[in-house]
Amino acid sequence: MADREQRIGFVSLGCPKALVDSERILSQLRAEGYAICDNYAGADLVVINTCGFIQNAVDESLEAIAEALDENGRVLVTGCLGSRAEELRRRFPTLAAVTGPNSREAVMEAIHDQLPPPHDPFYTVLPPGGIKLTPRHYAYLKISEGCNHKCTFCVIPSMRGQLVSRSVSEILAEAEALVEAGVKELLVISQDTSAYGVDLRYQADLKRGVPIRTHITDLARALGELGIWIRLHYVYPYPHVDELVSLMAEGLVLPYLDVPLQHSSTRILKLMKRPASGEDNLSRIYRWREECPELVIRSTFIVGFPGETEQEFRELLSFIREAELDRVGCFAYSPVDGAMANNLPDPVPDQLREERLAEFMAVQQQVSAERLQRRIGEHCTVLVDGPSDDGVIARSAGESPEVDGVVLVRGDQSLKSGDFVRVRITDADSYDLCAERLQVPVAGVREATETSEEARR
Repeated sequence: MADREQRIGFVSLGCPKALVDSERILSQLRAEGYAICDNYAGADLVVINTCGFIQNAVDESLEAIAEALDENGRVLVTGCLGSRAEELRRRFPTLAAVTGPNSREAVMEAIHDQLPPPHDPFYTVLPPGGIKLTPRHYAYLKISEGCNHKCTFCVIPSMRGQLVSRSVSEILAEAEALVEAGVKELLVISQDTSAYGVDLRYQADLKRGVPIRTHITDLARALGELGIWIRLHYVYPYPHVDELVSLMAEGLVLPYLDVPLQHSSTRILKLMKRPASGEDNLSRIYRWREECPELVIRSTFIVGFPGETEQEFRELLSFIREAELDRVGCFAYSPVDGAMANNLPDPVPDQLREERLAEFMAVQQQVSAERLQRRIGEHCTVLVDGPSDDGVIARSAGESPEVDGVVLVRGDQSLKSGDFVRVRITDADSYDLCAERLQVPVAGVREATETSEEARR
């Protein structure tokens, strides 16, 4: 046993899925008595959870490793980039250890080799739900690891492996613990949320003696019964997504759908080897909105994919205008090492990729501005994230933290993080909304899916 408290510096990079991995490692560290340090100088060891999805993320991870080695010298690397261990050790020969993604046990073993634990694990010192890197009122809930797809632009399956779904009972137990700890919003994440349970053949699991099918629709319904906001991310557009929209129309799940469409061209989607590449997504979007008028759709796209013609890019812009997606992110194709798409013919020149990205985002900015203008006058429930200079920053059902815009509720700084409040939307720009507080009580979080009749019209 160590004679004094051992201090761990921790850097978490990448997507919310990596953030959950970081939370699990930090929870284990605190359970074993390690202290978490917020600077390099005071740390006995620095752990960096890296990202390797696109080249910019790889570069950011490499810069973080170099900085930590320079400032501290004792560095352990984990996460997606850790799957390229030999390359990292050649570049940084003094690394203390390298482990891959989703490898909490390997990380802890490596930390124990470097810094013996101060005492035996004593889990009761942890807060309910474990250590969280998000604010207290919302948390990410990861329902599976890995992915069965072989998208040609993506190297995540080679880093994180095939789909491994968690049991329904385990997920619901974690969700209940988070609600007990004060969480008001759960953001359901995985590499492919729609595929949840495929590896388990959707077999039923028991929760308090009640069988629940290991399927995203059944899981979402069970989570919706917890009485808090449930937000779904990374939902591939399989046919059964229609069932999730029905849950949104019922008010069990937030009317918010994060569907990574990536492109509108069937030919490009097939080159990408995207699942559901043959779906008529425009028609489905119309049907979804007909069933659930409050539905907010978020998506991501790639422009400049190898072989993308000018006509196909123009068709993508037309799709964006017609689909009127509420929230959109876009990347210029990034030739990450190991991606199969790098070997495709007719690569799009770097400058043209960037020009297409700028034009795409200009079109989407106009679409977003028009969509948000239509919300002026709407009455809705918002969840307060924190204070601002002249009020509070909040989010409605249509805004996910970190990736979307916000609702600025002006003139009332008495509200606290985690409060639900009814507001009227008064103004909008391209991405954010302004609102005023309505002096009416919020009867329950399901009011998040209810808007005024004038807003519906």
